[in-house]
Amino acid sequence: MDTPDDVAAQLALIERALTLPFPEAESGEGHWWSGPGHHVLTLHRTRDFWEPDGPDDHEQADREIEAVHAALTGALRARWGPAVDVDLAPYLGLDGPDDHEQADREIEAVHAALTGALRARWGPAVDVDLAPYLGLDWDLQPPGHVPEPIAHLCNQAGSMELWQPPDTDRWLGVAVGQADTEFPLELLAATGGPASLPERRTAADWPPREW
Repeated sequence: MDTPDDVAAQLALIERALTLPFPEAESGEGHWWSGPGHHVLTLHRTRDFWEPDGPDDHEQADREIEAVHAALTGALRARWGPAVDVDLAPYLGLDGPDDHEQADREIEAVHAALTGALRARWGPAVDVDLAPYLGLDWDLQPPGHVPEPIAHLCNQAGSMELWQPPDTDRWLGVAVGQADTEFPLELLAATGGPASLPERRTAADWPPREW
């Protein structure tokens, strides 16, 4: 199933997600993924970067996703007022939004130095996926103490914009994310009930305003 191609279609999907009952088990198809207490939507997806055509491909994708994100969040602000910017890093036990990137760069540099030395000594390695030895399907593993859909968003984005629509106890989060450097950039929307959002990100963080 393709992602919606305009703001009106994206808003229609968001409105549906705010009222559609949550399933009892994880399920998903195309750009819609749901589970107990949450829905996650992929509202726009750029090209992937497995075989980029040129050095400007990522910049073009950045501009594309930024434009789509700006159009959607502008429409949401016009409807429900300003969002609350939520840093997702604390949900992963990180001190700040840059900590994970810094740790990634650090471990990648050390890994590259070591494996480079090993290749020079013994030749190329064989890549081995360890998950099958444990009988695991990583997509089906529980997220630990981080509830969904926050866990899903944390794996792709560093922050999200959060709204509390009127006449519902569900919250709406919008984020731009990327599963890994080769994957497309995605505009994500997620909604969940009060139990899916830890207390430090609920009512106390909302700016005072009347709906």
